[in-house]
Amino acid sequence: MNLLARFFAGRLRLRSLRHVTYLSLLTLLMTAGVSTAAADTDGLPVAPEAHIVSVKRIDSRTQDLMVSSPAMKSVIPVRVILPKNWAQSKVNFPVLYMLHGGDDDYTSWTRETDIEELAQSSDVLLVMPDAGKAGYYSDWHAGEPRWETFHTGELVRLMQRTYRASSSRAIIGLSMGGFGALNYAAHHQGMYRYVGAMSSYVDLNDPAVRIALALGSQRDGIDIKRVWGDPVKNSDVWQAHNPSAMPHAFRGTHVHLSSGNGVPGPLDLHRSYDQVLVGAVAEAMLPKPMERFASALRLAGVGVTTHFYQPGTHAWPYWQRELHVIWPAVMRSLK
Repeated sequence: MNLLARFFAGRLRLRSLRHVTYLSLLTLLMTAGVSTAAADTDGLPVAPEAHIVSVKRIDSRTQDLMVSSPAMKSVIPVRVILPKNWAQSKVNFPVLYMLHGGDDDYTSWTRETDIEELAQSSDVLLVMPDAGKAGYYSDWHAGEPRWETFHTGELVRLMQRTYRASSSRAIIGLSMGGFGALNYAAHHQGMYRYVGAMSSYVDLNDPAVRIALALGSQRDGIDIKRVWGDPVKNSDVWQAHNPSAMPHAFRGTHVHLSSGNGVPGPLDLHRSYDQVLVGAVAEAMLPKPMERFASALRLAGVGVTTHFYQPGTHAWPYWQRELHVIWPAVMRSLK
Protein backbone atom coordinates (compact mmCIF):
# COMPACT_ATOMS: atom_id res chain seq x y z
CA MET A 1 0.00 0.00 0.00
CA ASN A 2 1.23 3.59 0.46
CA LEU A 3 3.00 5.53 3.21
CA LEU A 4 -0.34 6.57 4.64
CA ALA A 5 -1.49 3.14 5.78
CA ARG A 6 1.91 2.07 7.14
CA PHE A 7 2.43 5.16 9.25
CA PHE A 8 -0.92 4.95 11.01
CA ALA A 9 -1.41 1.21 11.44
CA GLY A 10 -0.22 1.37 15.05
CA ARG A 11 -1.32 4.88 15.91
CA LEU A 12 -4.97 4.26 15.09
CA ARG A 13 -5.21 2.10 18.20
CA LEU A 14 -3.42 4.62 20.41
CA ARG A 15 -4.86 7.99 19.50
CA SER A 16 -8.30 9.49 19.42
CA LEU A 17 -10.29 9.52 16.18
CA ARG A 18 -9.73 13.25 15.98
CA HIS A 19 -5.95 12.94 16.01
CA VAL A 20 -5.98 10.02 13.58
CA THR A 21 -8.13 11.95 11.13
CA TYR A 22 -5.85 14.99 11.21
CA LEU A 23 -2.60 13.12 10.85
CA SER A 24 -3.95 10.75 8.22
CA LEU A 25 -4.56 13.68 5.92
CA LEU A 26 -1.12 15.08 6.53
CA THR A 27 0.60 11.80 5.82
CA LEU A 28 -1.18 11.44 2.49
CA LEU A 29 -0.03 14.89 1.48
CA MET A 30 3.61 14.11 2.17
CA THR A 31 3.59 11.61 -0.67
CA ALA A 32 3.53 14.47 -3.15
CA GLY A 33 6.76 13.62 -4.95
CA VAL A 34 7.78 15.85 -7.86
CA SER A 35 10.98 16.87 -9.67
CA THR A 36 12.99 18.80 -12.24
CA ALA A 37 16.17 18.51 -14.35
CA ALA A 38 18.10 20.45 -16.98
CA ALA A 39 17.24 19.61 -20.59
CA ASP A 40 19.20 19.49 -23.81
CA THR A 41 18.03 20.76 -27.19
CA ASP A 42 16.05 17.56 -27.83
CA GLY A 43 14.06 18.01 -24.63
CA LEU A 44 15.78 15.09 -22.89
CA PRO A 45 17.85 15.68 -19.73
CA VAL A 46 21.60 15.47 -20.26
CA ALA A 47 22.97 12.42 -18.45
CA PRO A 48 25.48 9.58 -18.95
CA GLU A 49 24.13 6.37 -20.42
CA ALA A 50 22.48 3.74 -18.24
CA HIS A 51 22.76 0.05 -19.09
CA ILE A 52 20.96 -3.18 -18.24
CA VAL A 53 22.79 -5.43 -15.78
CA SER A 54 20.35 -8.33 -15.86
CA VAL A 55 16.94 -9.36 -17.21
CA LYS A 56 14.52 -11.67 -15.40
CA ARG A 57 11.66 -13.07 -17.45
CA ILE A 58 8.39 -13.08 -15.48
CA ASP A 59 6.25 -14.42 -18.33
CA SER A 60 6.20 -14.28 -22.12
CA ARG A 61 5.84 -10.49 -22.17
CA THR A 62 6.76 -9.25 -18.69
CA GLN A 63 10.41 -8.70 -17.73
CA ASP A 64 12.23 -7.26 -14.72
CA LEU A 65 15.32 -5.26 -15.60
CA MET A 66 18.13 -4.29 -13.28
CA VAL A 67 19.41 -0.99 -14.65
CA SER A 68 22.75 0.51 -13.71
CA SER A 69 22.18 4.26 -13.46
CA PRO A 70 25.05 6.77 -13.45
CA ALA A 71 22.67 9.45 -12.20
CA MET A 72 21.56 7.33 -9.24
CA LYS A 73 24.98 5.71 -8.73
CA SER A 74 23.17 2.43 -8.14
CA VAL A 75 21.17 -0.32 -9.81
CA ILE A 76 17.44 0.42 -10.14
CA PRO A 77 14.73 -2.18 -10.89
CA VAL A 78 12.35 -1.55 -13.79
CA ARG A 79 9.46 -3.77 -14.90
CA VAL A 80 8.47 -3.77 -18.57
CA ILE A 81 5.59 -5.37 -20.46
CA LEU A 82 6.41 -5.92 -24.12
CA PRO A 83 4.04 -4.98 -26.98
CA LYS A 84 1.98 -7.87 -28.33
CA ASN A 85 3.84 -7.89 -31.66
CA TRP A 86 7.28 -7.38 -30.17
CA ALA A 87 8.71 -10.68 -31.43
CA GLN A 88 7.14 -10.43 -34.88
CA SER A 89 8.12 -6.88 -35.71
CA LYS A 90 11.23 -4.71 -35.88
CA VAL A 91 9.37 -1.39 -35.74
CA ASN A 92 9.51 1.06 -32.85
CA PHE A 93 6.65 1.09 -30.35
CA PRO A 94 4.86 3.83 -28.37
CA VAL A 95 5.59 3.72 -24.65
CA LEU A 96 3.53 4.27 -21.51
CA TYR A 97 5.40 5.06 -18.28
CA MET A 98 3.53 4.04 -15.11
CA LEU A 99 4.68 5.57 -11.79
CA HIS A 100 3.96 4.03 -8.39
CA GLY A 101 2.90 5.77 -5.19
CA GLY A 102 4.72 6.37 -1.94
CA ASP A 103 5.81 3.44 0.23
CA ASP A 104 5.54 1.13 -2.76
CA ASP A 105 7.68 -0.06 -5.65
CA TYR A 106 7.90 -0.94 -9.34
CA THR A 107 5.86 -4.13 -8.91
CA SER A 108 2.75 -2.38 -7.62
CA TRP A 109 0.91 -1.96 -10.93
CA THR A 110 1.13 -5.66 -11.79
CA ARG A 111 0.54 -6.70 -8.18
CA GLU A 112 -2.57 -4.60 -7.60
CA THR A 113 -4.18 -4.26 -11.05
CA ASP A 114 -4.92 -6.35 -14.11
CA ILE A 115 -2.59 -4.29 -16.29
CA GLU A 116 -1.04 -7.41 -17.84
CA GLU A 117 -4.44 -8.62 -19.00
CA LEU A 118 -5.46 -5.13 -20.07
CA ALA A 119 -2.33 -4.82 -22.20
CA GLN A 120 -2.76 -8.17 -23.96
CA SER A 121 -4.12 -6.58 -27.13
CA SER A 122 -1.87 -3.51 -26.93
CA ASP A 123 1.08 -2.78 -29.16
CA VAL A 124 2.48 -0.37 -26.58
CA LEU A 125 5.61 -0.82 -24.44
CA LEU A 126 4.76 -0.44 -20.74
CA VAL A 127 7.55 0.75 -18.43
CA MET A 128 7.19 0.70 -14.63
CA PRO A 129 10.34 2.08 -12.95
CA ASP A 130 11.12 2.09 -9.26
CA ALA A 131 11.23 5.49 -7.55
CA GLY A 132 12.02 4.69 -3.94
CA LYS A 133 9.61 4.62 -1.01
CA ALA A 134 9.82 8.40 -0.68
CA GLY A 135 11.92 9.56 -3.62
CA TYR A 136 9.53 12.39 -4.53
CA TYR A 137 10.30 11.88 -8.24
CA SER A 138 12.94 14.58 -7.93
CA ASP A 139 16.53 15.45 -8.56
CA TRP A 140 17.15 16.37 -4.95
CA HIS A 141 18.42 19.84 -4.15
CA ALA A 142 21.22 18.29 -2.10
CA GLY A 143 22.53 16.53 -5.21
CA GLU A 144 21.45 12.93 -4.68
CA PRO A 145 19.34 10.99 -5.47
CA ARG A 146 18.54 12.11 -9.04
CA TRP A 147 15.30 10.34 -9.82
CA GLU A 148 14.13 12.69 -12.55
CA THR A 149 17.36 12.47 -14.51
CA PHE A 150 17.13 8.70 -14.34
CA HIS A 151 13.44 8.47 -15.30
CA THR A 152 13.22 11.15 -17.99
CA GLY A 153 16.75 10.96 -19.39
CA GLU A 154 18.66 7.75 -18.85
CA LEU A 155 15.66 5.43 -18.88
CA VAL A 156 14.02 7.07 -21.89
CA ARG A 157 17.19 6.70 -23.94
CA LEU A 158 17.73 3.14 -22.69
CA MET A 159 14.22 2.15 -23.80
CA GLN A 160 14.87 3.72 -27.20
CA ARG A 161 18.17 1.90 -27.63
CA THR A 162 17.26 -1.55 -26.34
CA TYR A 163 13.47 -1.90 -26.44
CA ARG A 164 12.66 0.01 -29.63
CA ALA A 165 10.66 2.69 -27.81
CA SER A 166 9.49 5.48 -30.09
CA SER A 167 9.12 9.18 -29.30
CA SER A 168 5.38 8.70 -28.77
CA ARG A 169 4.98 8.67 -24.98
CA ALA A 170 2.36 8.89 -22.24
CA ILE A 171 2.80 8.87 -18.46
CA ILE A 172 0.42 8.10 -15.60
CA GLY A 173 0.78 7.76 -11.85
CA LEU A 174 -1.16 7.45 -8.62
CA SER A 175 -0.71 9.37 -5.38
CA MET A 176 3.01 10.30 -5.24
CA GLY A 177 3.39 8.89 -8.74
CA GLY A 178 0.72 11.24 -10.05
CA PHE A 179 2.73 14.18 -8.77
CA GLY A 180 5.76 12.79 -10.50
CA ALA A 181 3.87 12.34 -13.75
CA LEU A 182 2.58 15.92 -13.67
CA ASN A 183 5.97 17.40 -12.94
CA TYR A 184 7.78 15.31 -15.51
CA ALA A 185 5.30 16.49 -18.14
CA ALA A 186 5.62 20.12 -17.06
CA HIS A 187 9.41 20.08 -16.91
CA HIS A 188 9.84 18.33 -20.26
CA GLN A 189 7.26 19.92 -22.52
CA GLY A 190 6.46 17.82 -25.55
CA MET A 191 7.89 14.62 -24.10
CA TYR A 192 4.49 13.13 -23.25
CA ARG A 193 1.25 13.28 -25.22
CA TYR A 194 -0.88 12.31 -22.22
CA VAL A 195 -0.42 12.62 -18.45
CA GLY A 196 -2.76 11.08 -15.88
CA ALA A 197 -2.75 11.71 -12.13
CA MET A 198 -4.95 9.56 -9.88
CA SER A 199 -5.64 10.67 -6.30
CA SER A 200 -2.72 13.09 -6.36
CA TYR A 201 -2.18 16.35 -4.54
CA VAL A 202 -1.49 19.20 -6.93
CA ASP A 203 -0.61 22.31 -4.88
CA LEU A 204 2.54 22.44 -2.78
CA ASN A 205 1.61 25.92 -1.54
CA ASP A 206 -1.08 24.41 0.67
CA PRO A 207 0.04 24.83 4.31
CA ALA A 208 -1.16 21.30 5.05
CA VAL A 209 1.28 19.97 2.47
CA ARG A 210 4.19 21.75 4.15
CA ILE A 211 3.22 20.24 7.50
CA ALA A 212 2.80 16.83 5.94
CA LEU A 213 6.21 16.98 4.31
CA ALA A 214 7.79 17.85 7.65
CA LEU A 215 6.03 14.98 9.44
CA GLY A 216 6.64 12.46 6.70
CA SER A 217 10.29 13.31 6.21
CA GLN A 218 10.91 13.15 9.95
CA ARG A 219 9.35 9.69 10.09
CA ASP A 220 11.47 8.45 7.17
CA GLY A 221 14.65 10.01 8.48
CA ILE A 222 14.77 12.50 5.59
CA ASP A 223 15.55 16.19 5.86
CA ILE A 224 12.99 17.69 3.46
CA LYS A 225 15.42 20.52 2.75
CA ARG A 226 17.59 17.98 0.97
CA VAL A 227 14.77 17.42 -1.52
CA TRP A 228 13.80 20.96 -2.60
CA GLY A 229 15.87 23.18 -0.31
CA ASP A 230 14.54 25.57 2.30
CA PRO A 231 10.86 26.46 1.63
CA VAL A 232 11.61 30.16 2.11
CA LYS A 233 15.17 30.63 0.85
CA ASN A 234 14.62 28.22 -2.05
CA SER A 235 11.00 29.06 -2.78
CA ASP A 236 11.78 29.14 -6.50
CA VAL A 237 12.77 25.46 -6.34
CA TRP A 238 9.59 24.58 -4.50
CA GLN A 239 7.49 26.41 -7.08
CA ALA A 240 9.34 24.61 -9.87
CA HIS A 241 7.98 21.39 -8.37
CA ASN A 242 4.43 22.64 -7.86
CA PRO A 243 2.04 21.59 -10.66
CA SER A 244 -0.45 24.32 -9.78
CA ALA A 245 2.23 26.99 -10.19
CA MET A 246 2.92 26.17 -13.85
CA PRO A 247 -0.31 25.45 -15.75
CA HIS A 248 1.05 26.89 -19.02
CA ALA A 249 3.81 24.26 -19.01
CA PHE A 250 1.25 21.58 -19.86
CA ARG A 251 0.34 23.02 -23.25
CA GLY A 252 0.54 20.33 -25.89
CA THR A 253 -0.12 17.53 -23.39
CA HIS A 254 -3.54 16.20 -22.46
CA VAL A 255 -4.02 16.13 -18.68
CA HIS A 256 -6.38 13.80 -16.83
CA LEU A 257 -7.10 14.30 -13.11
CA SER A 258 -9.16 11.96 -10.95
CA SER A 259 -10.04 11.31 -7.32
CA GLY A 260 -12.82 10.04 -5.10
CA ASN A 261 -14.85 12.03 -2.59
CA GLY A 262 -13.67 10.15 0.49
CA VAL A 263 -16.92 8.28 1.08
CA PRO A 264 -16.38 4.51 1.46
CA GLY A 265 -18.19 2.30 -1.00
CA PRO A 266 -18.57 -1.33 -2.08
CA LEU A 267 -14.94 -1.49 -3.22
CA ASP A 268 -13.86 -0.95 0.42
CA LEU A 269 -15.78 -3.90 1.88
CA HIS A 270 -12.75 -6.24 1.93
CA ARG A 271 -10.50 -3.69 3.66
CA SER A 272 -9.94 -3.24 7.39
CA TYR A 273 -11.63 -0.48 9.37
CA ASP A 274 -8.31 1.29 9.89
CA GLN A 275 -7.50 1.24 6.17
CA VAL A 276 -10.92 2.54 5.20
CA LEU A 277 -10.81 5.35 7.76
CA VAL A 278 -7.39 6.54 6.68
CA GLY A 279 -8.20 6.28 2.98
CA ALA A 280 -11.54 8.03 3.38
CA VAL A 281 -10.18 11.05 5.23
CA ALA A 282 -7.20 11.38 2.91
CA GLU A 283 -9.15 11.15 -0.35
CA ALA A 284 -11.84 13.61 0.76
CA MET A 285 -9.36 16.49 0.59
CA LEU A 286 -8.24 15.91 -3.00
CA PRO A 287 -11.09 16.95 -5.35
CA LYS A 288 -11.21 20.69 -4.63
CA PRO A 289 -7.48 21.37 -5.26
CA MET A 290 -7.74 19.26 -8.40
CA GLU A 291 -10.79 21.21 -9.57
CA ARG A 292 -8.91 24.49 -9.13
CA PHE A 293 -5.92 23.09 -10.98
CA ALA A 294 -8.14 21.85 -13.81
CA SER A 295 -9.67 25.33 -14.14
CA ALA A 296 -6.21 26.91 -14.30
CA LEU A 297 -5.16 24.44 -16.98
CA ARG A 298 -8.22 25.24 -19.09
CA LEU A 299 -7.54 28.97 -18.79
CA ALA A 300 -4.00 28.24 -20.01
CA GLY A 301 -5.36 26.47 -23.07
CA VAL A 302 -4.51 22.95 -21.92
CA GLY A 303 -6.73 20.00 -22.81
CA VAL A 304 -8.10 18.57 -19.55
CA THR A 305 -10.43 15.78 -18.51
CA THR A 306 -11.51 15.08 -14.93
CA HIS A 307 -13.21 12.22 -13.15
CA PHE A 308 -14.38 13.00 -9.62
CA TYR A 309 -16.22 9.88 -8.56
CA GLN A 310 -18.54 9.05 -5.68
CA PRO A 311 -17.99 7.05 -3.55
CA GLY A 312 -14.25 6.57 -3.44
CA THR A 313 -11.32 6.37 -1.01
CA HIS A 314 -7.53 6.38 -1.35
CA ALA A 315 -7.18 2.74 -2.31
CA TRP A 316 -6.11 0.40 -5.09
CA PRO A 317 -9.57 -0.88 -6.06
CA TYR A 318 -10.46 2.63 -7.22
CA TRP A 319 -7.18 3.08 -9.10
CA GLN A 320 -7.67 -0.29 -10.78
CA ARG A 321 -11.09 0.91 -11.96
CA GLU A 322 -9.71 4.28 -13.05
CA LEU A 323 -7.03 2.54 -15.08
CA HIS A 324 -9.80 0.99 -17.16
CA VAL A 325 -11.55 4.37 -17.44
CA ILE A 326 -8.54 6.13 -18.94
CA TRP A 327 -7.06 3.23 -20.91
CA PRO A 328 -8.85 3.94 -24.22
CA ALA A 329 -7.81 7.62 -24.14
CA VAL A 330 -4.21 6.73 -23.29
CA MET A 331 -4.05 4.29 -26.19
CA ARG A 332 -5.58 6.83 -28.60
CA SER A 333 -3.03 9.44 -27.57
CA LEU A 334 -0.20 7.10 -28.56
CA LYS A 335 -1.42 6.36 -32.09
